[in-house]
Amino acid sequence: MIDIDQIRAETPAASRLAYLHNAGAALMPAPVIAAMKQHIDLESEIGGYAAADRESDRLDAVYGSIARLLNAAPDEIALVENATVAWQMAFYALPFRKGDRILTAEAEYAANYVAFLQVAKRTGATIDVVPSDASGELDVHALERMIDERVKLIAITWVPTNGGLVNPATAIGRIARAHGIPYLLDACQAVGQMAVDVEAIGCDMLSATGRKFLRGPRGTGFLYVRRALLQQLEPPMLDHFAAPWVSRNEYRLRDDARRFETWENNYAARLGLGAAVDYALDIGLGPIEQRCRLLAGRLRNGLASIRGITIRDLGRSPGAIVSFTMDGHDADAIVSSAAGDGITIGASDPASTRIDAELRALPLLVRASPHYYNTEAEIDRLIGHLRELAPR
Repeated sequence: MIDIDQIRAETPAASRLAYLHNAGAALMPAPVIAAMKQHIDLESEIGGYAAADRESDRLDAVYGSIARLLNAAPDEIALVENATVAWQMAFYALPFRKGDRILTAEAEYAANYVAFLQVAKRTGATIDVVPSDASGELDVHALERMIDERVKLIAITWVPTNGGLVNPATAIGRIARAHGIPYLLDACQAVGQMAVDVEAIGCDMLSATGRKFLRGPRGTGFLYVRRALLQQLEPPMLDHFAAPWVSRNEYRLRDDARRFETWENNYAARLGLGAAVDYALDIGLGPIEQRCRLLAGRLRNGLASIRGITIRDLGRSPGAIVSFTMDGHDADAIVSSAAGDGITIGASDPASTRIDAELRALPLLVRASPHYYNTEAEIDRLIGHLRELAPR
């Protein structure tokens, strides 16, 4: 059972905002803020190097916390600046050549697809988009039919940025493993709102951020790389932390996933990330996922009753990102109007998921993303506000 009153007491802004923008950057709980402030204070008192040395055990423990979150091993985790860096370090470590194929989904995120395009331009590899099924999810039967010896990567966004779609990550993993194809999963919007088990999913690499549903600080992210694949990958960029300089003409890659890191980083933010992961683990990802779906379902039901609103979410069991449009009102105007009423929501640009947006002729979407610390009353506030905007 989630103690909503305690959690909201540990979420300072919850007393004055109906904050429904967790797919952008969630509100950090008090323990996360305290962990960062305490380290910054320590740095101010004894200097950055000494502070890192004193807190080395707590800093190392972050790897273990993330490993528990993902059902992975600590040596399979790298800590980086954000989810994009995490994803890129994995993707650009993979070798591609002319004729190789990359399989991805219709709702793939812009940053990832641009990287596909760059590698295709450089190497002659090709990008093939797996069609969606009738529900809007990636069609796993079509994926199976598209597999051949030239497929060198399956790269999928699990929960796209532009709505509630949850792609069938585990079914994709079964196909990838059966054919021995590396599988890179963008879990940026999934981690923190649902249980994530890399062994059950079968992904070889997974990237995620701290700032979204995990409720960690901005400027934090992490990468999981399965140990069996790790030893085959050399990161696209190295420094002497990732690969110690062992002799005049030789470096040696680290044996663990920290080969994807660089020496310098934000230690205060790392401790905040660790505190956020521990906070979520203490609550339990099962209860978190259940409440997220409950609140998102309540919002969708309310939106469906408002004249002029079209819900744009796809999938058989959508998650905690709710996207919609409203006749006669553009998305930015709705976001601004809601802000004036103390309700924080966001918008999703069609350029962020261009293929899906073009296939469905999507405009700029309103995006509301409740989290477990939100209340039913806050959901109803947003529904009431939108009802006031609707045509009479």
